[in-house]
Amino acid sequence: MSSVIFKPLCFMVMPYGKKATLAEPGKGPAEIDFNALWDNAYVPVIEALGYQPVRADQDTGAMIITQMLERLFFADLVLADMTIANGNVYYEIGIRHAARRKGCVLLAADWSRQLFDLAQMRTVRYPLPEGAILPDTAAAIQAAIKDAIVGLAAGTSPMHGAIPGYPTEVDESTAAGMKDQMAMLAAFQAELRTVRAFPKTERMARAQTLADSYVKGPMIGAVAIALMLMLRDCADTTDDWNLVVKFIDGLNAELRAIPELIEQRALALSYAGQHVDAIAAVEAMVATSKPTPELMGLLGGRYKRLYKDATTPEDARKFLARSIDNYEKGMQLDLNEYYCSSNLPSLYRIRKRAGDEKLALSVLQLVIAACERARQRGSTDPWLRATLLVAAFDSGDADKAEALADEVESGDAADWQLKSIIGQLELSLANAGDDATMARLSAVIERLRPA
Repeated sequence: MSSVIFKPLCFMVMPYGKKATLAEPGKGPAEIDFNALWDNAYVPVIEALGYQPVRADQDTGAMIITQMLERLFFADLVLADMTIANGNVYYEIGIRHAARRKGCVLLAADWSRQLFDLAQMRTVRYPLPEGAILPDTAAAIQAAIKDAIVGLAAGTSPMHGAIPGYPTEVDESTAAGMKDQMAMLAAFQAELRTVRAFPKTERMARAQTLADSYVKGPMIGAVAIALMLMLRDCADTTDDWNLVVKFIDGLNAELRAIPELIEQRALALSYAGQHVDAIAAVEAMVATSKPTPELMGLLGGRYKRLYKDATTPEDARKFLARSIDNYEKGMQLDLNEYYCSSNLPSLYRIRKRAGDEKLALSVLQLVIAACERARQRGSTDPWLRATLLVAAFDSGDADKAEALADEVESGDAADWQLKSIIGQLELSLANAGDDATMARLSAVIERLRPA
Protein backbone atom coordinates (compact mmCIF):
# COMPACT_ATOMS: atom_id res chain seq x y z
CA MET A 1 0.00 0.00 0.00
CA SER A 2 1.41 3.36 -0.96
CA SER A 3 1.42 6.12 1.63
CA VAL A 4 0.13 9.62 0.92
CA ILE A 5 2.70 12.37 1.38
CA PHE A 6 1.09 15.55 2.68
CA LYS A 7 2.82 18.78 1.76
CA PRO A 8 2.57 21.90 3.92
CA LEU A 9 -0.44 24.00 2.98
CA CYS A 10 -0.33 27.48 1.45
CA PHE A 11 -3.66 29.29 1.61
CA MET A 12 -4.02 32.11 -0.92
CA VAL A 13 -6.08 35.16 -0.03
CA MET A 14 -6.99 37.06 -3.21
CA PRO A 15 -9.89 38.12 -5.41
CA TYR A 16 -10.98 35.75 -8.14
CA GLY A 17 -12.30 36.27 -11.65
CA LYS A 18 -11.79 39.47 -13.60
CA LYS A 19 -11.80 42.62 -11.47
CA ALA A 20 -11.45 46.31 -12.33
CA THR A 21 -8.40 48.00 -10.85
CA LEU A 22 -9.57 51.63 -11.04
CA ALA A 23 -5.95 52.42 -11.90
CA GLU A 24 -5.21 55.70 -13.66
CA PRO A 25 -4.54 55.16 -17.38
CA GLY A 26 -0.83 54.61 -17.85
CA LYS A 27 -0.36 53.57 -14.22
CA GLY A 28 -1.67 50.02 -14.45
CA PRO A 29 -4.12 47.78 -16.36
CA ALA A 30 -7.82 48.59 -16.20
CA GLU A 31 -8.68 45.00 -15.32
CA ILE A 32 -6.89 41.97 -13.85
CA ASP A 33 -7.73 38.33 -14.50
CA PHE A 34 -7.04 37.04 -10.99
CA ASN A 35 -7.73 33.46 -12.02
CA ALA A 36 -4.94 33.73 -14.59
CA LEU A 37 -2.70 35.39 -11.99
CA TRP A 38 -3.35 32.44 -9.67
CA ASP A 39 -2.90 29.72 -12.30
CA ASN A 40 0.07 31.16 -14.18
CA ALA A 41 2.07 32.98 -11.51
CA TYR A 42 1.17 32.02 -7.95
CA VAL A 43 0.57 28.26 -8.27
CA PRO A 44 3.94 27.52 -9.94
CA VAL A 45 5.81 29.49 -7.26
CA ILE A 46 3.89 27.94 -4.36
CA GLU A 47 4.54 24.44 -5.68
CA ALA A 48 8.21 25.21 -6.33
CA LEU A 49 8.52 26.26 -2.68
CA GLY A 50 7.17 22.87 -1.59
CA TYR A 51 3.63 23.87 -0.59
CA GLN A 52 0.22 22.61 -1.66
CA PRO A 53 -1.61 25.65 -3.11
CA VAL A 54 -5.27 26.28 -2.29
CA ARG A 55 -7.62 29.23 -2.37
CA ALA A 56 -11.20 29.63 -1.21
CA ASP A 57 -13.06 29.58 -4.51
CA GLN A 58 -11.65 26.16 -5.42
CA ASP A 59 -13.75 24.39 -2.78
CA THR A 60 -16.39 22.01 -4.09
CA GLY A 61 -18.99 23.96 -2.17
CA ALA A 62 -19.26 27.53 -0.93
CA MET A 63 -16.81 28.03 1.93
CA ILE A 64 -18.54 29.15 5.09
CA ILE A 65 -16.91 31.49 7.57
CA THR A 66 -15.81 28.65 9.89
CA GLN A 67 -13.86 26.96 7.10
CA MET A 68 -12.20 30.21 6.14
CA LEU A 69 -11.14 30.84 9.75
CA GLU A 70 -9.79 27.30 10.06
CA ARG A 71 -7.63 27.65 6.97
CA LEU A 72 -6.32 31.03 7.98
CA PHE A 73 -5.28 29.56 11.32
CA PHE A 74 -3.98 26.14 10.30
CA ALA A 75 -2.29 26.97 6.97
CA ASP A 76 1.49 26.73 7.13
CA LEU A 77 1.72 29.81 4.90
CA VAL A 78 -0.79 32.49 3.93
CA LEU A 79 -0.19 34.68 0.88
CA ALA A 80 -2.39 37.74 0.42
CA ASP A 81 -2.62 39.76 -2.79
CA MET A 82 -3.48 43.40 -2.04
CA THR A 83 -3.23 44.82 -5.56
CA ILE A 84 -6.81 46.08 -5.44
CA ALA A 85 -8.68 47.29 -2.35
CA ASN A 86 -10.73 44.20 -1.48
CA GLY A 87 -12.51 44.14 1.87
CA ASN A 88 -12.40 40.35 2.24
CA VAL A 89 -8.65 40.27 1.61
CA TYR A 90 -7.99 43.00 4.18
CA TYR A 91 -10.21 41.27 6.75
CA GLU A 92 -8.50 37.90 6.29
CA ILE A 93 -5.04 39.45 6.59
CA GLY A 94 -6.05 40.88 9.97
CA ILE A 95 -7.29 37.50 11.16
CA ARG A 96 -4.06 35.74 10.17
CA HIS A 97 -1.91 38.44 11.76
CA ALA A 98 -3.77 37.97 15.04
CA ALA A 99 -3.98 34.18 14.82
CA ARG A 100 -0.42 33.14 14.00
CA ARG A 101 2.97 34.58 14.84
CA LYS A 102 4.55 33.89 11.44
CA GLY A 103 3.74 32.83 7.92
CA CYS A 104 1.76 35.69 6.36
CA VAL A 105 3.21 37.38 3.29
CA LEU A 106 1.64 40.39 1.58
CA LEU A 107 2.00 40.86 -2.18
CA ALA A 108 0.90 43.53 -4.66
CA ALA A 109 1.56 44.85 -8.13
CA ASP A 110 4.32 47.45 -8.23
CA TRP A 111 2.01 50.26 -9.39
CA SER A 112 -0.71 49.66 -6.78
CA ARG A 113 -1.34 51.59 -3.58
CA GLN A 114 -2.76 50.06 -0.42
CA LEU A 115 -5.21 51.53 2.08
CA PHE A 116 -4.88 52.36 5.74
CA ASP A 117 -2.27 50.70 7.96
CA LEU A 118 -1.45 47.92 5.50
CA ALA A 119 0.30 50.51 3.34
CA GLN A 120 3.02 50.67 6.03
CA MET A 121 3.72 46.92 6.08
CA ARG A 122 6.42 45.09 4.16
CA THR A 123 4.99 43.96 0.84
CA VAL A 124 6.44 41.88 -1.99
CA ARG A 125 6.07 43.92 -5.18
CA TYR A 126 5.83 42.36 -8.62
CA PRO A 127 5.55 43.76 -12.17
CA LEU A 128 2.08 43.70 -13.72
CA PRO A 129 2.03 45.66 -17.00
CA GLU A 130 -1.16 43.96 -18.25
CA GLY A 131 -4.02 42.14 -16.59
CA ALA A 132 -4.27 39.05 -18.79
CA ILE A 133 -1.08 37.53 -17.29
CA LEU A 134 0.70 36.61 -20.50
CA PRO A 135 3.64 34.15 -20.32
CA ASP A 136 6.32 36.84 -20.05
CA THR A 137 4.38 38.60 -17.30
CA ALA A 138 3.85 35.35 -15.40
CA ALA A 139 7.58 34.56 -15.59
CA ALA A 140 8.48 38.05 -14.36
CA ILE A 141 6.05 37.76 -11.43
CA GLN A 142 7.43 34.36 -10.46
CA ALA A 143 10.99 35.72 -10.52
CA ALA A 144 10.01 38.73 -8.39
CA ILE A 145 8.13 36.89 -5.64
CA LYS A 146 9.73 33.47 -5.12
CA ASP A 147 12.77 34.38 -3.00
CA ALA A 148 10.97 37.30 -1.37
CA ILE A 149 8.22 35.01 -0.07
CA VAL A 150 10.82 32.82 1.62
CA GLY A 151 12.41 35.86 3.25
CA LEU A 152 9.19 37.35 4.62
CA ALA A 153 7.46 34.10 5.64
CA ALA A 154 9.59 33.94 8.79
CA GLY A 155 8.76 37.50 9.80
CA THR A 156 6.73 38.16 12.95
CA SER A 157 3.18 39.40 12.49
CA PRO A 158 2.46 42.98 13.66
CA MET A 159 0.08 41.82 16.41
CA HIS A 160 2.54 39.35 17.92
CA GLY A 161 5.44 41.78 17.55
CA ALA A 162 3.60 44.68 19.18
CA ILE A 163 2.33 42.84 22.28
CA PRO A 164 4.95 40.78 24.17
CA GLY A 165 3.57 37.43 25.25
CA TYR A 166 0.53 37.58 22.96
CA PRO A 167 -1.80 35.73 22.97
CA THR A 168 -1.53 33.62 26.15
CA GLU A 169 1.27 35.19 28.20
CA VAL A 170 0.58 38.91 28.00
CA ASP A 171 2.01 40.82 30.98
CA GLU A 172 -1.01 42.18 32.86
CA SER A 173 0.99 45.19 34.02
CA THR A 174 1.50 46.06 30.36
CA ALA A 175 -2.24 45.71 29.78
CA ALA A 176 -2.98 47.95 32.76
CA GLY A 177 -0.53 50.55 31.48
CA MET A 178 -2.15 50.51 28.05
CA LYS A 179 -5.61 50.89 29.58
CA ASP A 180 -4.37 53.85 31.61
CA GLN A 181 -2.92 55.40 28.45
CA MET A 182 -6.18 54.86 26.57
CA ALA A 183 -8.13 56.42 29.43
CA MET A 184 -5.85 59.46 29.36
CA LEU A 185 -6.24 59.67 25.57
CA ALA A 186 -10.03 59.54 25.95
CA ALA A 187 -9.88 62.37 28.49
CA PHE A 188 -7.63 64.36 26.15
CA GLN A 189 -10.05 63.90 23.27
CA ALA A 190 -12.87 65.14 25.49
CA GLU A 191 -10.81 68.29 26.16
CA LEU A 192 -10.39 68.78 22.40
CA ARG A 193 -14.15 68.51 21.90
CA THR A 194 -14.65 71.13 24.61
CA VAL A 195 -12.34 73.57 22.80
CA ARG A 196 -14.15 73.01 19.50
CA ALA A 197 -17.48 73.76 21.22
CA PHE A 198 -16.45 77.35 22.03
CA PRO A 199 -17.25 80.22 19.62
CA LYS A 200 -14.55 80.77 17.00
CA THR A 201 -13.49 84.02 18.63
CA GLU A 202 -12.53 82.17 21.82
CA ARG A 203 -11.08 78.97 20.41
CA MET A 204 -7.48 80.05 19.86
CA ALA A 205 -7.03 81.19 23.47
CA ARG A 206 -8.63 78.00 24.75
CA ALA A 207 -6.52 75.90 22.38
CA GLN A 208 -3.32 77.61 23.51
CA THR A 209 -4.17 77.03 27.18
CA LEU A 210 -4.79 73.34 26.51
CA ALA A 211 -1.58 72.98 24.48
CA ASP A 212 0.44 74.70 27.23
CA SER A 213 -0.93 72.26 29.81
CA TYR A 214 0.35 69.27 27.82
CA VAL A 215 3.65 70.59 26.51
CA LYS A 216 5.10 70.67 30.04
CA GLY A 217 5.03 66.88 30.47
CA PRO A 218 5.76 63.74 28.43
CA MET A 219 3.73 63.57 25.25
CA ILE A 220 3.02 60.83 22.72
CA GLY A 221 2.98 61.51 18.98
CA ALA A 222 -0.80 61.21 18.61
CA VAL A 223 -1.35 63.92 21.23
CA ALA A 224 1.29 66.21 19.70
CA ILE A 225 -0.31 65.92 16.26
CA ALA A 226 -3.82 66.46 17.63
CA LEU A 227 -2.75 69.58 19.55
CA MET A 228 -0.96 70.95 16.51
CA LEU A 229 -4.03 70.39 14.31
CA MET A 230 -6.25 72.03 16.92
CA LEU A 231 -4.00 75.10 17.04
CA ARG A 232 -3.78 75.18 13.25
CA ASP A 233 -7.54 75.05 12.79
CA CYS A 234 -8.05 77.83 15.34
CA ALA A 235 -5.38 80.08 13.80
CA ASP A 236 -6.38 83.29 12.04
CA THR A 237 -3.81 86.04 12.55
CA THR A 238 -0.05 86.08 11.95
CA ASP A 239 0.45 85.87 15.70
CA ASP A 240 -1.74 82.76 15.80
CA TRP A 241 0.36 81.04 13.14
CA ASN A 242 3.53 81.97 14.99
CA LEU A 243 2.06 80.22 18.04
CA VAL A 244 1.61 77.06 15.95
CA VAL A 245 5.29 77.23 14.96
CA LYS A 246 6.29 77.91 18.57
CA PHE A 247 4.31 74.90 19.79
CA ILE A 248 6.00 72.54 17.31
CA ASP A 249 9.44 74.00 18.04
CA GLY A 250 8.88 73.40 21.76
CA LEU A 251 8.42 69.64 21.32
CA ASN A 252 11.26 67.19 21.86
CA ALA A 253 13.48 66.14 18.94
CA GLU A 254 11.69 62.82 18.41
CA LEU A 255 8.29 64.49 18.05
CA ARG A 256 9.63 67.31 15.88
CA ALA A 257 10.92 64.65 13.46
CA ILE A 258 7.41 63.32 12.74
CA PRO A 259 6.82 64.08 9.02
CA GLU A 260 3.32 65.47 9.56
CA LEU A 261 4.63 67.94 12.13
CA ILE A 262 7.45 69.01 9.80
CA GLU A 263 4.96 69.57 6.96
CA GLN A 264 2.52 71.49 9.11
CA ARG A 265 5.30 73.63 10.56
CA ALA A 266 6.17 74.68 7.01
CA LEU A 267 2.50 75.50 6.37
CA ALA A 268 2.34 77.56 9.56
CA LEU A 269 5.54 79.43 8.63
CA SER A 270 4.01 80.34 5.29
CA TYR A 271 0.76 81.58 6.83
CA ALA A 272 2.87 83.62 9.24
CA GLY A 273 4.40 85.31 6.18
CA GLN A 274 7.71 83.42 6.26
CA HIS A 275 7.40 81.86 2.80
CA VAL A 276 11.13 81.52 2.15
CA ASP A 277 11.68 79.69 5.46
CA ALA A 278 8.73 77.42 4.67
CA ILE A 279 10.19 76.58 1.25
CA ALA A 280 13.56 75.78 2.79
CA ALA A 281 11.94 73.43 5.32
CA VAL A 282 10.00 71.53 2.66
CA GLU A 283 12.97 71.33 0.30
CA ALA A 284 15.00 69.83 3.16
CA MET A 285 12.32 67.14 3.57
CA VAL A 286 12.38 66.36 -0.15
CA ALA A 287 16.18 66.11 -0.08
CA THR A 288 16.28 63.72 2.87
CA SER A 289 13.26 61.53 2.05
CA LYS A 290 11.57 61.53 -1.33
CA PRO A 291 9.15 63.76 -3.21
CA THR A 292 5.45 63.18 -2.59
CA PRO A 293 2.40 64.95 -4.04
CA GLU A 294 1.84 66.53 -0.62
CA LEU A 295 5.38 67.94 -0.39
CA MET A 296 5.43 69.17 -3.98
CA GLY A 297 2.03 70.74 -3.40
CA LEU A 298 3.35 72.53 -0.33
CA LEU A 299 6.23 73.90 -2.40
CA GLY A 300 3.91 74.92 -5.22
CA GLY A 301 1.65 76.71 -2.77
CA ARG A 302 4.49 78.59 -1.09
CA TYR A 303 5.80 79.81 -4.45
CA LYS A 304 2.25 80.78 -5.42
CA ARG A 305 2.08 82.97 -2.32
CA LEU A 306 5.40 84.57 -3.29
CA TYR A 307 3.95 85.16 -6.75
CA LYS A 308 0.92 86.93 -5.27
CA ASP A 309 3.16 89.09 -3.05
CA ALA A 310 5.72 89.88 -5.79
CA THR A 311 6.47 93.58 -6.25
CA THR A 312 8.20 93.36 -9.65
CA PRO A 313 7.21 91.65 -12.92
CA GLU A 314 10.49 89.72 -12.89
CA ASP A 315 9.81 88.25 -9.44
CA ALA A 316 6.21 87.49 -10.40
CA ARG A 317 7.29 85.52 -13.48
CA LYS A 318 10.00 83.67 -11.53
CA PHE A 319 7.71 82.62 -8.68
CA LEU A 320 4.87 81.71 -11.04
CA ALA A 321 7.20 79.44 -13.00
CA ARG A 322 8.46 77.73 -9.83
CA SER A 323 4.93 77.26 -8.54
CA ILE A 324 3.84 75.63 -11.80
CA ASP A 325 6.96 73.46 -11.91
CA ASN A 326 6.39 72.05 -8.42
CA TYR A 327 2.69 71.49 -8.94
CA GLU A 328 3.45 69.68 -12.22
CA LYS A 329 6.02 67.44 -10.49
CA GLY A 330 3.51 66.60 -7.77
CA MET A 331 0.80 65.84 -10.32
CA GLN A 332 3.08 63.47 -12.24
CA LEU A 333 3.85 61.51 -9.06
CA ASP A 334 0.22 60.43 -8.76
CA LEU A 335 -2.53 61.51 -11.14
CA ASN A 336 -5.17 60.42 -8.62
CA GLU A 337 -3.97 62.98 -6.09
CA TYR A 338 -5.78 66.13 -7.22
CA TYR A 339 -4.15 68.58 -4.78
CA CYS A 340 -1.37 69.64 -7.15
CA SER A 341 -3.26 69.39 -10.43
CA SER A 342 -6.21 71.47 -9.19
CA ASN A 343 -3.96 74.52 -8.89
CA LEU A 344 -2.59 74.35 -12.42
CA PRO A 345 -5.45 75.48 -14.73
CA SER A 346 -5.61 78.99 -13.26
CA LEU A 347 -1.80 79.29 -13.21
CA TYR A 348 -1.49 78.21 -16.85
CA ARG A 349 -4.05 80.86 -17.80
CA ILE A 350 -2.11 83.48 -15.87
CA ARG A 351 1.13 82.48 -17.61
CA LYS A 352 -0.54 82.63 -21.08
CA ARG A 353 2.10 80.80 -23.09
CA ALA A 354 1.18 79.27 -26.42
CA GLY A 355 -0.63 76.03 -25.61
CA ASP A 356 -1.37 76.98 -21.99
CA GLU A 357 -5.13 77.15 -22.55
CA LYS A 358 -5.06 73.63 -23.97
CA LEU A 359 -2.98 72.51 -20.99
CA ALA A 360 -5.44 74.15 -18.61
CA LEU A 361 -8.39 72.32 -20.15
CA SER A 362 -6.68 68.92 -20.20
CA VAL A 363 -5.55 69.19 -16.56
CA LEU A 364 -9.02 70.42 -15.57
CA GLN A 365 -10.56 67.23 -16.96
CA LEU A 366 -7.97 65.21 -15.03
CA VAL A 367 -8.86 67.03 -11.81
CA ILE A 368 -12.58 66.42 -12.23
CA ALA A 369 -12.03 62.73 -13.05
CA ALA A 370 -9.76 62.25 -10.02
CA CYS A 371 -12.26 63.99 -7.72
CA GLU A 372 -15.22 62.01 -9.02
CA ARG A 373 -13.24 58.80 -8.62
CA ALA A 374 -12.47 59.76 -5.03
CA ARG A 375 -16.16 60.44 -4.40
CA GLN A 376 -17.15 57.05 -5.80
CA ARG A 377 -14.64 55.39 -3.47
CA GLY A 378 -16.18 57.14 -0.47
CA SER A 379 -13.28 59.53 0.20
CA THR A 380 -13.56 61.61 3.37
CA ASP A 381 -10.97 64.15 2.22
CA PRO A 382 -12.17 67.53 3.57
CA TRP A 383 -10.67 69.26 0.50
CA LEU A 384 -12.62 67.19 -2.04
CA ARG A 385 -15.68 69.46 -2.31
CA ALA A 386 -13.49 72.56 -2.33
CA THR A 387 -11.40 71.12 -5.16
CA LEU A 388 -14.53 70.42 -7.21
CA LEU A 389 -15.65 73.99 -6.48
CA VAL A 390 -12.37 75.34 -7.86
CA ALA A 391 -12.84 73.12 -10.93
CA ALA A 392 -16.32 74.57 -11.43
CA PHE A 393 -14.81 78.08 -11.36
CA ASP A 394 -12.11 77.02 -13.84
CA SER A 395 -14.88 75.61 -16.06
CA GLY A 396 -16.98 78.77 -15.77
CA ASP A 397 -19.89 76.63 -14.52
CA ALA A 398 -21.83 78.94 -12.20
CA ASP A 399 -24.67 76.45 -11.61
CA LYS A 400 -22.31 73.78 -10.37
CA ALA A 401 -20.27 76.31 -8.38
CA GLU A 402 -23.35 77.51 -6.51
CA ALA A 403 -24.38 73.93 -5.68
CA LEU A 404 -20.88 73.02 -4.50
CA ALA A 405 -20.66 76.21 -2.45
CA ASP A 406 -23.70 74.97 -0.51
CA GLU A 407 -21.76 71.78 0.30
CA VAL A 408 -18.64 73.69 1.33
CA GLU A 409 -20.69 76.03 3.51
CA SER A 410 -22.42 73.12 5.23
CA GLY A 411 -19.05 71.58 6.11
CA ASP A 412 -16.85 72.46 9.05
CA ALA A 413 -13.94 74.12 7.28
CA ALA A 414 -11.65 76.21 9.47
CA ASP A 415 -11.24 79.89 8.61
CA TRP A 416 -7.73 79.32 7.26
CA GLN A 417 -9.09 76.63 4.93
CA LEU A 418 -11.86 78.93 3.69
CA LYS A 419 -9.33 81.68 3.06
CA SER A 420 -7.14 79.26 1.13
CA ILE A 421 -10.12 78.14 -0.96
CA ILE A 422 -11.14 81.75 -1.61
CA GLY A 423 -7.62 82.66 -2.67
CA GLN A 424 -7.70 79.93 -5.32
CA LEU A 425 -11.21 80.90 -6.42
CA GLU A 426 -10.10 84.51 -6.90
CA LEU A 427 -7.29 83.36 -9.18
CA SER A 428 -9.73 81.29 -11.22
CA LEU A 429 -12.34 84.05 -11.39
CA ALA A 430 -10.35 86.16 -13.86
CA ASN A 431 -10.95 83.58 -16.61
CA ALA A 432 -14.44 82.50 -15.64
CA GLY A 433 -16.30 83.78 -18.72
CA ASP A 434 -18.81 86.53 -19.42
CA ASP A 435 -19.84 89.29 -17.02
CA ALA A 436 -22.98 87.51 -15.84
CA THR A 437 -21.05 84.34 -14.97
CA MET A 438 -18.34 86.33 -13.20
CA ALA A 439 -20.98 88.15 -11.16
CA ARG A 440 -22.54 84.87 -10.00
CA LEU A 441 -19.14 83.39 -9.16
CA SER A 442 -18.12 86.54 -7.30
CA ALA A 443 -21.26 86.16 -5.20
CA VAL A 444 -20.18 82.61 -4.35
CA ILE A 445 -16.84 83.92 -3.07
CA GLU A 446 -18.55 86.49 -0.88
CA ARG A 447 -20.82 83.81 0.58
CA LEU A 448 -17.82 81.75 1.61
CA ARG A 449 -15.75 84.60 3.01
CA PRO A 450 -15.38 84.19 6.80
CA ALA A 451 -17.32 86.75 8.83
